[in-house]
Amino acid sequence: MANVSPSLNYTLRLPRDPRSPGVGRAALRVVLAAHGLTELSPTAELLASELLTNAHLHTRYEYALRVVAVEGRLRVGAWDREWSVPDAWKRGKAAAVDDECGRGLGLVRACSEDWGVSAMVDWGVYHGGKVLWADCGAAE
Repeated sequence: MANVSPSLNYTLRLPRDPRSPGVGRAALRVVLAAHGLTELSPTAELLASELLTNAHLHTRYEYALRVVAVEGRLRVGAWDREWSVPDAWKRGKAAAVDDECGRGLGLVRACSEDWGVSAMVDWGVYHGGKVLWADCGAAE
């Protein structure tokens, strides 16, 4: 498994633009390569893609990619200014196969070691809103 350094801590603010989730994935790929964590890239990028796309679709404001080390794991998160948590996220229940929205939660649940939601103050900075997050890559 990957050895995720406790010093890993990045935030990339993104404009509300349909290209932003792709920019976030590309930035994440660079961060992981710089930290020697390329083996986490496929899973981390999938998680980032789902979380950032959700932020883009369900907020009217900018959002941000958060990448931090938490207890030897890589935590990928998407911050937005909205306080409301998506219903599917609160229930922890993935959407049905014929639902038009909410299927990404099933991917997040299947590909992460843990997932949740935090107020931004929980990550040491208070900007309001929430962070939907997912963990991957346990330390050796």
